[in-house]
Amino acid sequence: MVLAKVWVLVEVGDGKPTTSSLELLTAARQFADLTEVFVADASGADHAAVLGSYGAKKVFSIGSLEGSLPGAKVASAIAKSIESNGAPDAIFFAASYDGRDAAARLSAKLGLSVITNVVNLLAVGSELHAEHAIFGGEQVLTTRFTSGAPHIFVIRAKSFVAEESGGAPAAVEKVEPGELGRTDDSRVVASHAEERTGPKLDEAAVVVSGGRGLGQPEKYEMIESLAKLLHGAPGASRAIVDAGWVPYAYQVGQTGKTVKPNLYLAVGISGATQHMVGMKGSKNIVAINKDREAPIFQICDFGIVGDASKVVPQLIEILQAR
Repeated sequence: MVLAKVWVLVEVGDGKPTTSSLELLTAARQFADLTEVFVADASGADHAAVLGSYGAKKVFSIGSLEGSLPGAKVASAIAKSIESNGAPDAIFFAASYDGRDAAARLSAKLGLSVITNVVNLLAVGSELHAEHAIFGGEQVLTTRFTSGAPHIFVIRAKSFVAEESGGAPAAVEKVEPGELGRTDDSRVVASHAEERTGPKLDEAAVVVSGGRGLGQPEKYEMIESLAKLLHGAPGASRAIVDAGWVPYAYQVGQTGKTVKPNLYLAVGISGATQHMVGMKGSKNIVAINKDREAPIFQICDFGIVGDASKVVPQLIEILQAR
């Protein structure tokens, strides 16, 4: 192992640890002898069995946020734990809204640097190096810390595959945030979750994404119908998100969600680098585009040169017949 100890911030959604958090736990146990986690959730102890099965030895439970934004309390609790328990070699945060906020606040509290937008980690001697996709994914940059522990990494979703280790339930220790002052003045007064009927976009085994090649906003209904028939999730290119055809939550790409499904259908998507960064790790890629010179055909496993408004209805008809 490269490191002695790694801490991971585990986020909770729908009453369970998020997939991104379990991916970070899997990564942590690849590089460290000991993995411990922080959870900001009223039922932190209830997650001990699941987190233990992914390699966590201890859960530091921050408890209920009670309407607070997570960043301030999480950063304060981690900083306080460093004072009492000593610093780990590294701390992993997911590249989510809450993860980025907590990492930034902790970085400021400790006076340490943070490496963000990580897509892979490498063991180099006794160090952990980070890889980043730059220039829209055209190049990969490697960075490393030169001083100061703990090293704070903010890691993009789908950079690692979540895999159980079969470990025993983790021990649980209650931790309290330190003095928060005005940083805890903000309060969450209401929250809204977008309605969906299928799997989450970034967790779906099948993703069907539509792009500007659909021609009209109304044609996106075909994408949703095809995704439903395939028990998948609908996605979109940045172009039609910016045009207001679909919500931002549907966007796949460098500034949207990263997906790695078993099957990715790109319908009417030319294959701009920004989009391909978010989906090129898919196991099987099928592209439908009437432009035979579209860049998407350079990375797809199967390609159909044709008008999406004609091809997709035929696919839907065949699936419905089954």
